[in-house]
Amino acid sequence: MLLIKNGKVFTMGKKNDFDGFVITKKSKIYMVGEANQLTSELENQCSQVIDAKGGYILPGLIDSHCHVGMWESGIGFEGSDGNEMTDPVTPHMRAIDGIYYKERAFGDAMRAGITTLCIGPGSANVIGGMFSALKTSGNSIEEMCLKEELAMKMALGENPKRVYNGQKKTPMTRMASAAIMRQALIQAKEYTNREDKSKVDLKMEALAKVFDGLIVKIHAHREDDILTAIRIGKEFGLNFTIEHCTEGYLIKDILKKEKVPVIVGPLLSFRSKYELTNSTIDNPGILSETGIKMAIMTDHHVIPIQYLTLCVAVAVKHGLDELEGLKAITINAAKLTGLDDKIGSLKKGKHADVAIFDGNPLEIKTSVVATIINGKVVYEA
Repeated sequence: MLLIKNGKVFTMGKKNDFDGFVITKKSKIYMVGEANQLTSELENQCSQVIDAKGGYILPGLIDSHCHVGMWESGIGFEGSDGNEMTDPVTPHMRAIDGIYYKERAFGDAMRAGITTLCIGPGSANVIGGMFSALKTSGNSIEEMCLKEELAMKMALGENPKRVYNGQKKTPMTRMASAAIMRQALIQAKEYTNREDKSKVDLKMEALAKVFDGLIVKIHAHREDDILTAIRIGKEFGLNFTIEHCTEGYLIKDILKKEKVPVIVGPLLSFRSKYELTNSTIDNPGILSETGIKMAIMTDHHVIPIQYLTLCVAVAVKHGLDELEGLKAITINAAKLTGLDDKIGSLKKGKHADVAIFDGNPLEIKTSVVATIINGKVVYEA
């Protein structure tokens, strides 16, 4: 067993910010307790001990939307595998088949206390394909994989328009993007109800999974695109999140009324296109205060993966509650990606993914002391 003691524990459950300890056994969390519950007998049962020395003990951090390994560092076309820009409907594309698991950003993430990455295709296509969830350490993609088929990526707004306008193909308008999304969903529904099951359509096999509850991540920055995403999501009964949600603060009451969860970011990027004109770092704080379920992403490689806590820190500086900020990259990120039964909080029976910091993770000078994945110390400063 591995003991982490003398730290300020944040379980991301009901009780947080107490002096305590965490014990892992094999690959799972075995015990979380307050300092006075740690007996010498219990400590003697542990073969490995890490002294947090008053630092912070958190669940391993989670980036709920990024593209690590789909665009490789320092490589052009040969390392660019995130967008299949030949067809606006590619639900059968799977991130796991395009991720380069030795991409150095996995190591950057691990050394930053990030233990799980939700990785998927980009937003060139109206329906882009399947996200996967990977741990940040392992000897093969199979060893790292937490969930092979995590969510279906869809996109509205500027990106599909720009890509296919350049090819003089549909969709060239927002109308066409919405129509293509609807048509594909209708076809998938008809496919599930077909009488002849002998013929297999890989596209429809993949897309039909959204009718069994598979999460749908809908890329939408501008408020009109967010509203279209909500309209289509409700129309087809989808289990969906709004990804980016840049103008979410402008329609916060609608998001709350419709109970739409959001994954916000990237927060530190330049207003590089028209859709980002109204972006503000106040967005996460406004959405959270309104009562909207929210996580924060880097969208790596837009923001380098190792700056996930920096994104949260800046949001906290601009109004986001500090604990809610930490939840946005732990338990909330796990809930909005359907992984909260395994990761996201320090709770007995969950995966032994732990990040230890020498101070408040949201302070710029704070460093990671150790990162633990599946009960193994994979990084130690």
